[in-house]
Amino acid sequence: MSSYYVTTTIPYVNARPHLGFALELVQADVLARHRRTRGGAVRFLSGTDENSLKNVLAAENEGVDVQDLVDRNAAAFAELAAPLALSFDDFIRTSRDPRHRIGVEYLWRRCAEAGDFYRKEYVGLYCVGCEAFFAESELTEDGRCPDHGTEPQQVSEENWFFRLSRYQEQLRELITSGRLRIEPESRRNEVLALIDSGLRDFSVSRSRARARGWGIPVPGDEEQVVYVWWDALGNYVTSLGLGGSDTDAEPYRTWWAGDGERVHLVGKGVLRFHAVYWPAMLLSAGLPLPTRVLVHDYLTVSGRKISKSAAAGAGSGAGSASAVDPAALVSRFGTDAVRWWLLREVPRVGDADFTEERLIARADADLAGGFGNLVHRVVTMVHRYRDGVVPTATVSTTATSELRAVCARAAGRVDAALDAFDYRAAAGAVWTLVEEANRCIDRTRPWELAKAERGAADPRLDAALAALVAACREVGEQLRPFLPDAADRIVVRCTPVDGRLPESEPLFARLGG
Repeated sequence: MSSYYVTTTIPYVNARPHLGFALELVQADVLARHRRTRGGAVRFLSGTDENSLKNVLAAENEGVDVQDLVDRNAAAFAELAAPLALSFDDFIRTSRDPRHRIGVEYLWRRCAEAGDFYRKEYVGLYCVGCEAFFAESELTEDGRCPDHGTEPQQVSEENWFFRLSRYQEQLRELITSGRLRIEPESRRNEVLALIDSGLRDFSVSRSRARARGWGIPVPGDEEQVVYVWWDALGNYVTSLGLGGSDTDAEPYRTWWAGDGERVHLVGKGVLRFHAVYWPAMLLSAGLPLPTRVLVHDYLTVSGRKISKSAAAGAGSGAGSASAVDPAALVSRFGTDAVRWWLLREVPRVGDADFTEERLIARADADLAGGFGNLVHRVVTMVHRYRDGVVPTATVSTTATSELRAVCARAAGRVDAALDAFDYRAAAGAVWTLVEEANRCIDRTRPWELAKAERGAADPRLDAALAALVAACREVGEQLRPFLPDAADRIVVRCTPVDGRLPESEPLFARLGG
């Protein structure tokens, strides 16, 4: 199996992380863990975007040093690894990691050598929240940023511009041919419509004065700093040692320049940066492109997009900081409940509204009432009817045959759903095992078979118990990418020790009381 390099976006660190970014982290983690379970070579990258004016303004607002604010908040993002059970292999910080500046400068020089930069006096409408210029047609009817609801600033300065327009037709051909896959299809069509409307060259630097001296200086022009999006997008290759020594660049050759998959997970609000700007930058520099850009929609609270600023300032209730701060959420409800809600409830297309009540209901129904109840029933029956020893099946019934068939198809269904970037369907494929196992119990009625036994063991009961234990183990195996800790507990509970299954204990606590 070829190499698989999967990345998240890197968020600004003007405030602590929120649940919306946790969604992307968990989605990427599932893809990485899934490929590892299938025997693939995987590299999973996340990190933080620190060379941003947003971070400077946040530090000024708090009256603290910019680096101090960045270090404090970046640590909160990195520390999500434990509560969310993340398995990333690398975490890059753009203001601290020496690999990053070296790689950004290298990427800039490659594009300069291609003749794709020029200086220009520019006047435009700039949204600090997006760190992007907007045309008036891209704003709301009352002239506000569609994402942040703020009025853009009128900015006038001389910047370096990148010849994006030069790559319009090449980008279109890459996307329509499928060499650069954008999913779901609605987002692919959105990018093609943007390209067909005509791509404009864009500013890739900011004056050092307006950036308050924060950021990576433009190579050869100390009065300008590299535009934060140019800087940030480069992390996908700077983290691999691009521009470094021959030894430092070995990961780049393995994970980016090789023939494997290069997958970006992004939110819909930053689609044009990843599906238009970033591929054009790579084309200019003569570097390989990502193979897939997977786009998720937003999480909302009471219909409003979750934001770090809202999380920091909200009061109590469903929209409070505890409701949107993933670490706080995990401390209250546990890793399994948070991960499962994000994977089971969020659709492939469309926003998902979060409430604690929905999280509790889903956890109690699926975790405690579904996975946990099934494993408890099965292990308890093996102890009650066969003294904890998993019997060997010598016959087959319709119910056990159908259960084995569903188990045999489960891995393929999970594979297909994740390949289609559909986490809800993938989680549903695992849930199908629970449904079929419960159906098998209802049809075989092991308690009646045990009651009717007269000295000799009924082979139908042996067949049912053997099939049910195997199904529970399969649940654990297929659940590993989604709920790694819970999966381990299930497999342990269904694996004999000295010939007998461990005694059954609750796998999940009920959250609803």
